[in-house]
Amino acid sequence: MSLSLRNQLPGTVTAVTPGEVMATVKVRLAGGQDLTAAITLEAVKDLGLAAGSAVRALVKSTEVALATGQVAGVSIRNQLPGTVADVALGGAMATVKVSVAGAELTSAITREAAADLRLAPGSPVVALIKSTEVSLATA
Repeated sequence: MSLSLRNQLPGTVTAVTPGEVMATVKVRLAGGQDLTAAITLEAVKDLGLAAGSAVRALVKSTEVALATGQVAGVSIRNQLPGTVADVALGGAMATVKVSVAGAELTSAITREAAADLRLAPGSPVVALIKSTEVSLATA
């Protein structure tokens, strides 16, 4: 299956914590970072997820926020440090490619935000992704 999602990160499930309807799934990405996905219990069962399962974490580029450093006091579970690889500016929006350990992420942010953050190739950034915005796929 081909997808329009730019962010497809390979990893391995390290833990599944079930709740009544939802579960959190911890994934160790190929680059060694940990990522948390909040998905339905039904999805956990349908995908057969358990520790050791190979998965791809899928995230829309519009759901990847950027910061110029680690952010404290925020509920966002996923903070992946990286370096800006490229910035493409449009009339209202910007596409920012971020190199993280073992992968590349694409973030779609406003042109104004890219300018305010002074994003340019080589700039250190942290990609912020809410756990509820991470989908998981199996092969």
